[in-house]
Amino acid sequence: MKQQPENQQQPSLYLEVCFQNEEPRLPLHTSIVLFLLSYCECKFFKVYLVFKKPSSSESLRSQLPEHLDSSDVQSEALPQLVRDCRLPAVLDETGQLCRAGLAVVLRHIINKTIEADPSRNDVLALLGFKKTCLKACAEVSRWTRLCEIEIPSAVEEHLQNPANDDQQVPLSILTLERRLAEPVRVHNDDKIRRRKLQEQRREESAESQENLDSESGIGQSSQACDGLELRAALAKLSVDSVPALTTRENSEIRKVKTADLPPLEHVFAEGLYFTLTDVVLLPCIYQYLCSLQARAAATLHHLPHLLRWYGRVQEVPGVLRAAKACGLLLSIPQAPTSGLPILSAEENPTSLPVEEEEGREMAPEVPFVGGPRPTMTKLKENGIEAVFTPHPCPSWTLPWESLPGAINPTEGKMSNIRAVRKMQQLNNLVAMVTELARPGYTIVDFCSGTLLTVGIFLSLFKVILIENKEESLVRAQSRSAELGLKNIGFIQANLDYFTGPFHIGVALHACGVATDMVMEHCIQAGAAFVISPCCYGFIQNAVKFSFPKSKRFQETLTSKEHMIICRFADQTAVQLPPDRRLIGKQCMGLVDLDRSWAAETHGYSVQVMTMEPESCSPKNNMLVGRPLQKRGLEVTAVLAVNYV
Repeated sequence: MKQQPENQQQPSLYLEVCFQNEEPRLPLHTSIVLFLLSYCECKFFKVYLVFKKPSSSESLRSQLPEHLDSSDVQSEALPQLVRDCRLPAVLDETGQLCRAGLAVVLRHIINKTIEADPSRNDVLALLGFKKTCLKACAEVSRWTRLCEIEIPSAVEEHLQNPANDDQQVPLSILTLERRLAEPVRVHNDDKIRRRKLQEQRREESAESQENLDSESGIGQSSQACDGLELRAALAKLSVDSVPALTTRENSEIRKVKTADLPPLEHVFAEGLYFTLTDVVLLPCIYQYLCSLQARAAATLHHLPHLLRWYGRVQEVPGVLRAAKACGLLLSIPQAPTSGLPILSAEENPTSLPVEEEEGREMAPEVPFVGGPRPTMTKLKENGIEAVFTPHPCPSWTLPWESLPGAINPTEGKMSNIRAVRKMQQLNNLVAMVTELARPGYTIVDFCSGTLLTVGIFLSLFKVILIENKEESLVRAQSRSAELGLKNIGFIQANLDYFTGPFHIGVALHACGVATDMVMEHCIQAGAAFVISPCCYGFIQNAVKFSFPKSKRFQETLTSKEHMIICRFADQTAVQLPPDRRLIGKQCMGLVDLDRSWAAETHGYSVQVMTMEPESCSPKNNMLVGRPLQKRGLEVTAVLAVNYV
């Protein structure tokens, strides 16, 4: 087995190899990454296949693209940053920046391919409209979670135990089936819908002249419409062989109201265009359909839209080539002509409701009526009021005059007033960390660069920055290199993909449920935490969280009443009247009291306090939690800034 070189000359891509019946095989997330590498014809990375026990990748060669520069490595030989994360992961040339998680790694491969060859419009198109495809983290976005986690996991489970659910389609795949059945909306779709109407009318006229029967005519019209939508989708990839769409509709078509235009049908997973989501889903659905054909072909009756999507994906130039290079022998399975009928959503008891669009997920689910006073009164009548613990060291400050100017907020582009407030916020942050930290602790700093202050001030400790926004993390790494810091590592990942041990978690102004995500991660690891919440109005029930969180609040408030408190917790801006800001501060205290009580059920002592001076931020709460029983792990402090 080849060993990893000490001095890396190119980015290293680490892909997991698992075992089934003592034989090595590639899990789906590894197959997905290999498929994208093949589609992009990317040779930028040195690939390492990671084994958890002695073995070889020799039997897997048919599933590895020929151009791939790959080696085998044992999991215990991985660099520490990679070992602290779930695979797949990419380690950059410096060995200090690790990108982890399926969506993050896939987007990085696309960006590197475009960077090397800007003419690859087909690869650029994978990022979707505004380059946001699968960018939202799975902890918040239901769509990302479905595609990145739920469908691959469901297919993996099915492949390992195919006999257990031959007749039952996984819920995540049913959700995708229903999503594909919906009409789609894309940017500037009005023009495409008018062209579709024009082609429909042209086909109807041709059918009338040829005296075709109505049944045959409907079929040809549907095929014509399907052809237009597929041509529009392929034209997005700049494929020369695809004829351009007509440039202008006739006057009669232009007069048709938008509401009367025909809807667009799904061509690909996210709508009209082939994106990274289709790349993720194709190996999953391929494996699932292969299993169904071998064991439960009748189940295909329940998946007509999925089969249609599966066929269309294969028409995308480059897909069949990339699939063949990865050992995916694509074919279009045919549903049996007899057997079970296709079930509607109402008839299928295992169907799931179609998920919300990502852009609407942060919107409140219910309207807000009235102010917070009735809800606050209800809490008070039940003995629940906001309580703030006095700050233990209100005048503590970092030695700003002795720290490098590059990390001082006053040296940046922000105004002097804002810079002073940022310094005050960092004073509070570091003060609480230093109270919790002990010599020999490891500190992990998730930030966009401002918290490099902590890395320098605590230079005797190992510091790791974790951030899910690439731009912020690259900027922080650049500043670290300028300062010559050797004790700092960087990880770009969603919080769930960081699996390293830690004992202190810190989040400065973590938006909405990001606060709850950091708290949950700390609790699972038995870590202390120092968290300054932000954007209370964005708090809402999500995949992993429901509110209120604590038993006492649940017994007193409904979810709607809790949302009212969250909404008014954002009413703390300095320009608001003092009495309104006071109510906002009390609402902040109540929301964080609910969080603290929920944490206490896991064996924590939690204090809610106010940053000093209070004017340093309208969102000046801090949650400081200590586990009552410490674990004997290497301590890691996790600092998160603007995670969502």
